[in-house]
Amino acid sequence: MKLVTRFELAAKTENELHGLLRNAFNELTKSEYSPHERRIALASIENIQNELSCRDLY
Repeated sequence: MKLVTRFELAAKTENELHGLLRNAFNELTKSEYSPHERRIALASIENIQNELSCRDLY
């Protein structure tokens, strides 16, 4: 999995963000034996959640 940055997420719709969040979570569950992939998935999930929470403020 590739790290999803906040810059990339800014151009996505809310539905796309929820889809990316689901995909990142699925990648996290598959990465139990790879610490590198696990860190990337966790960072992506955090970025997606932060973007979604910022949109809820407006």
